[in-house]
Amino acid sequence: MPPRKATKRSALTTPKGPREPKQIRKKQELIVKPDFRQIPSGGVILVFGQGDVGQLGLGENVVEKTRPATVPAYQDIVAIAAGGMHNVCLRQTGEVLTFGCNDEGALGRDTSKDGSESEPGSVSLPSKAVQVTAGDSHSAALLEDGRVFAWGSFRDSHGTMGLTLKGNERFPIEILPNVRIVKIASGADHLVLLNENGHVYTCGCAEQGQLGRLGARAASRNTRHGMGPLLTPALVEFKVTKKLEFADIWAGTYCTFAKEYQKGDIYVFGLNNYYQIGLKDPVTHFHPQISKTFSGKVWKHISSGQHHTIALDDSGQVFVLGRKEYGRLGLGPNCSDAKELTPVPALSSIKCVDVGAGSAQSFAVTESGDLYSWGMGSSGQLGTGEEEDSEKPVLVKGKQLEGKTIVRVSGGGQHTLALATTSPVKKKTAG
Repeated sequence: MPPRKATKRSALTTPKGPREPKQIRKKQELIVKPDFRQIPSGGVILVFGQGDVGQLGLGENVVEKTRPATVPAYQDIVAIAAGGMHNVCLRQTGEVLTFGCNDEGALGRDTSKDGSESEPGSVSLPSKAVQVTAGDSHSAALLEDGRVFAWGSFRDSHGTMGLTLKGNERFPIEILPNVRIVKIASGADHLVLLNENGHVYTCGCAEQGQLGRLGARAASRNTRHGMGPLLTPALVEFKVTKKLEFADIWAGTYCTFAKEYQKGDIYVFGLNNYYQIGLKDPVTHFHPQISKTFSGKVWKHISSGQHHTIALDDSGQVFVLGRKEYGRLGLGPNCSDAKELTPVPALSSIKCVDVGAGSAQSFAVTESGDLYSWGMGSSGQLGTGEEEDSEKPVLVKGKQLEGKTIVRVSGGGQHTLALATTSPVKKKTAG
């Protein structure tokens, strides 16, 4: 594959015929550049929720925080990703830090020293990273040269699947060599990759339809083909009649969203048992379809938990979709499951810059740097100081938020990460 690329490039400078250079120029017109949601200058990591396996990053003796606490020693974090029981953070230098549960290799580094998993530690990668993601038991990093490295393991209903056909990978391994990737997204147990020509690749667990390229019969490891089609990244086929290209991707716990380049349509596949991907039939959808409830708006970010989705449009409005239990939709005590994207009334007059879904929680970051949370709070993962559910957005307060501006949020299994800058200082809202 690499020699072919080299030949094509040389055709541009040394034409051998009129057709091929034209064809190549046309193909290379589309160089997709999605938003990584990095912040321009570094910030600090704030954590709250359950920390029984080190996922708070505050050392092995801190197993719970019901209000936000700052992870010491790092002021240059530009991106965060909370996994099921671990976290991946990106420094301004391109260095990747991980902390939390390392049972399946999700930290990508040696944690043989007692307690070393409960504090941030560096992952060795061949060059600078520009984006990081985290699933339940795997992590991934996109490097500045378009290569993707992943580590850990995928899981399905039978248990550990491994990350590749070799099994678990406790240290970073290159995924999909020879294809230049421009964005990655992790679900609980699947990885989605978008290349520079707008094509979508997937690998991992397919049981809930989240790979979008295998039918129900082929989605299990027990077929005659075994793990090969699951763990080998392959192209998702969209409409054969149209050569669709995509500008962005997002992964939910058990589903995938892809934004079409020309019209901005959102194609979805995966679990829809509570209408969380916005399709009319509450069943598993194994192949891509347009989710019409997303039509007519420009989406900046989409985040999806086990059974609900939260989305942010380009005007800063927050919408929710899916299951109502535990208050995760933020629509109040008497709401129904949301079959269509529904604005969150409590945030309707506030412009937001980020949203995130935990397993059964929702979060929104406002333009002025405040963090709101709602949904299941049984492990303190709402950051409100309580371990109770909240059916409407609650402003997160705390001593360690004073003088900090929240800019990003990422929900994990029973814990939450936030990214904050210390300049400019916002008005004091913490109590």
